[in-house]
Amino acid sequence: MTFLRRVVALGVVLGLATALPASALSAPTWATPRTLSLPVDAVGIPDGFFSSLSCASATNCAAAGSFSDNRGRVLGMIATDSMGVWKSATALTVPAGAGSNPGVTLYQVSCGAVGNCSAAGSYSDAKGDTLAYVDNERGGRWLRARTLSLPANALVKGQDADLRSVSCRAANTCSAVGVYQDNNPIGSRSEGFVANERRGVWSRAHEVLLPASNFNPFVTLSQIACSSSTNCVGVGSFINANDVSEALAVDEVHGAWRRALALGVPEDASRYSGASASEVSCLSGGSCAVFGTYLTTSGATEGLSASETNAVWSSASALSMPANAAANPHVFVFGFDSIACSSPGNCSVGGQYQDTRGAYQGFLENEVGGVWQAASQMQVPSGTQSGQNGGVVAVQCPSDGNCVAS
Repeated sequence: MTFLRRVVALGVVLGLATALPASALSAPTWATPRTLSLPVDAVGIPDGFFSSLSCASATNCAAAGSFSDNRGRVLGMIATDSMGVWKSATALTVPAGAGSNPGVTLYQVSCGAVGNCSAAGSYSDAKGDTLAYVDNERGGRWLRARTLSLPANALVKGQDADLRSVSCRAANTCSAVGVYQDNNPIGSRSEGFVANERRGVWSRAHEVLLPASNFNPFVTLSQIACSSSTNCVGVGSFINANDVSEALAVDEVHGAWRRALALGVPEDASRYSGASASEVSCLSGGSCAVFGTYLTTSGATEGLSASETNAVWSSASALSMPANAAANPHVFVFGFDSIACSSPGNCSVGGQYQDTRGAYQGFLENEVGGVWQAASQMQVPSGTQSGQNGGVVAVQCPSDGNCVAS
């Protein structure tokens, strides 16, 4: 089993797009993936993938994830691409007070400038609580991770918090979303939070205000994207007052976080659609695109996409899976960073689906000139073993015709 896990770890891939400019209105094609080296004391990757990518320029990127070391610990790691050359991944230093096996999950990395990035995730402290943390890169050097202060109503003992996503629009200027347990006296509830970094200092997180919801809304906040330093969108899901899961979006407008809203679903959605918005990408002009999943009236799990223009959200539309997809493709979105837009109407998404043979495959789908093309199956390196953890986890598009996927 150790050998197989090591093969999965080394099979993590980075694919470079060789797309034409959006003005050519031709769908991008994806080049052959490459492998990355893990930290020297690594024995594998617990989840089988790098969870996030961020590119400050077309040839300067960072990839983030977690790994198991030879002492049985789970730690966070970062791999960097400098001037088009990927270096081996290095381990991040855990926050002070972390447990002997901190169980670090590194959900996302975002770069506001070359050599200036932030990473977000969770870890276990010495008391056994799960806490949120941030880690900052300054001048190309990663500092020690720090615990993020949760909202004032957070549960003190028995906390289970995750900082799921971070977005940086400039150096030392970031926003983040996550989930935590509150201290309601009737029973602790799963709530969402937002947090901001300004001039290199992270503020205390604030609770997300919801539409009408269940007593315990079981909020998920999977990702955040910012069109400017004071305008961002976080997405996820919540349980509404009718006990139905709905896709959720929360907007920050000119530095003020608004009450969250539920997104509309495609026309073929079930009454109990179980919709969730897992990914979001925003451009500097203010337009945003969302990627997620829902259930159809036939019970199939399909992909969806919705867009926001001038702070107004459209209803979601269905995405088309590859030609070899099963009648129920069981579309799965990893919830990290698998949608990216280089200009309005020109985006790429990726995830996992089931083909007609019952095998799980990765897919890539491109929006060109505002029109979503049919998805294609992602090719993997020769000799790679695929399994239920296979798929596209993260996508970044620094410019039209230049994208990276892992």
